[in-house]
Amino acid sequence: MIDSPQTNPLTDAPDTINSSISETPAWPREVPDNWPIYHLVHPDPAVQNWPCDPNPIFFYKGRYHLHYIYRKNDKENDGKNDTGYLFGHVSSTDMVHWTWHPTVLGPATTGHGMYSGTGFFTKDGQPAMVYHGEGSNRNWILYGLDDDLNEWSQPQLLMPKDKDGKPREDVEYFDPDIWQIGETYYGLNGVSSKKPPELMKSDDLKEWTYLGEFLHPDFDEEKLGVKKSEDISCPQVFRMGGKWILFCISHRLGFRYFIGEFVDEKFLPEFHALVGGNSQRYFAPEAVLTPDGRCVNWAWFMGVDVPGVQSLPTEFELPADGVMRIRPIRELESLRYDETQQENLAVKKDVPMLLDGIRGDHMELKLEIADTGDQNFGVDIWCDEQGQSGLRIQINREANLVDVGEENGDFTLENGEPLTLRIFIDGTLVEVFANERQVVMNDKKRAVGEPINDRVALFSVGSDLTIDRITAWQMKCAYPNE
Repeated sequence: MIDSPQTNPLTDAPDTINSSISETPAWPREVPDNWPIYHLVHPDPAVQNWPCDPNPIFFYKGRYHLHYIYRKNDKENDGKNDTGYLFGHVSSTDMVHWTWHPTVLGPATTGHGMYSGTGFFTKDGQPAMVYHGEGSNRNWILYGLDDDLNEWSQPQLLMPKDKDGKPREDVEYFDPDIWQIGETYYGLNGVSSKKPPELMKSDDLKEWTYLGEFLHPDFDEEKLGVKKSEDISCPQVFRMGGKWILFCISHRLGFRYFIGEFVDEKFLPEFHALVGGNSQRYFAPEAVLTPDGRCVNWAWFMGVDVPGVQSLPTEFELPADGVMRIRPIRELESLRYDETQQENLAVKKDVPMLLDGIRGDHMELKLEIADTGDQNFGVDIWCDEQGQSGLRIQINREANLVDVGEENGDFTLENGEPLTLRIFIDGTLVEVFANERQVVMNDKKRAVGEPINDRVALFSVGSDLTIDRITAWQMKCAYPNE
């Protein structure tokens, strides 16, 4: 969701969804020692780890409301208590400290599982969400009916009509999105295959006219470096920096974005890039516009052992130079304590430097280097007392990558270009931000109760390097009972 309303004249709905699906999740009193404590995590070990997409997000009545997919499956009872796919619901005033709401959206109340979609506001300021109904081959709209977004209208069908006025029933419906241009609503039906995504429009969110393919025929594959047929799933279309932006995933490539314009009611991209590394770890993006104008995004932290983990809330900005900036939101600084800083650290070539006084498994690190030379360098985290067996974070100049263990993301650091590296360590998870141009996430699995390695070591390959400043903060838990 990317709009931010000022008013909320509610509409009448004949039937409403306002009953809980038998649970309100809560942070456990005893947290496993391999869990993160400041990432958003679904607090129930019985939850399946797939899928856990973040979904409709709203800033409404002074709070941020985020929904995400989860599914409970009672494995000890042969799966008989399988809930199907639900929309979990949390809210926050700062996007850091979250409170769980009753779970109200799922097969028991909507008639189908809840698959990916987005949130938006109607012309009169009413919160609404659009999503794909699992097993229905249909997309649906719900309207929020109370200040806490615990009550919703019954699902209403979202289906366009062709030029002859007939509903387009024989279509592969998938991840939808809705946005406004002027007084017109536009709707996108994403795809998980090589079929082209489709576009429609409406004046009232009820009668939809089919417009054909979403992407402009002048889509330049050579310029963009990606095939037009690459799938567009979990889409979200919005304005940023005077341009139209498409956030989406390819199931093959992961999170990606396009920058472009609408020409003749078709989206014509001018630029394309991957975010979160050349893998699927940073998956299913969903963004919201804050009251002060920031675009803040979450992604599913895919492939970890902990249930239902979301990425850190991350600000995206498109300034005048056209280079997307990617940074952790400033509200995360509220979790910092016990600051430690060291300056002018001389790292000898090919000799790891184990740091004294900087260690932890719930910590933020900030490395600042003015003269980065022309060789590979970086930091090892989760090291043992000898500085070994850790996970390596490296500026890889030969391949123009930032490496985070076996994961990596496109990142070119020019010779002599200063570097600011921000590293967020949270239990067994890590997110790395490099010069606000790339973010890569990874984990280093550790079973509950195993020894915790928390040392940090610096390294430089082939030449000496001076680290101008390294700052470390321990990070508080974002949840109660800790």
